[in-house]
Amino acid sequence: MEQTLLKKSPYANADAETTRLLADFRDGDVQAFSKLYNLYVNLLFSYGCKLTTDTELLKDCIQEVFVKIYNMRMELDSVANFKSYILISLKNKLCDESRKRVNLSSVAVEDLDVVANDNIEKDYIANEKAALDNIFVTKMLDQLSPRQRKAIILYYIEEKKYEDICVIMQMNYQSVRNLIHRGISKLRTCAA
Repeated sequence: MEQTLLKKSPYANADAETTRLLADFRDGDVQAFSKLYNLYVNLLFSYGCKLTTDTELLKDCIQEVFVKIYNMRMELDSVANFKSYILISLKNKLCDESRKRVNLSSVAVEDLDVVANDNIEKDYIANEKAALDNIFVTKMLDQLSPRQRKAIILYYIEEKKYEDICVIMQMNYQSVRNLIHRGISKLRTCAA
């Protein structure tokens, strides 16, 4: 019988330890506060990295969250879930600081170049469609003879005139037209 070993999260036993550390901290134990900090600082940093790319701002906000906790330690009795409390506090602090930075900016709101998610999505879809179209065209062109492929590429992709294609391929005018016509007919048949 196989037993599956589950990797325990470093926060698995954190609730009981957090409750004890909070009680000790409220009673004046500064070491308990230090242990709380060490227990949650990496979690806050990891979470904050998902919210912002500005690591200096993130570090400052984490410090401010812990300063707030230190200053209001007597009011922490009403906090039911400390982990959620500090995560939400960090998120709120990051939002506040971001708003301050926008308000302090010398750039007018009308001049801000905001990238909307729907534009990014539309661009991504358009790029994916273009890539698929290129693959399809390449596969279709592979169905042609080398001379048909060259003539069609010259005419449709490089937008050369029949006279130029005649010179490039060293063929007469009617032969080039027939070659392109047969190539297009073959592409239609393959695409159907």
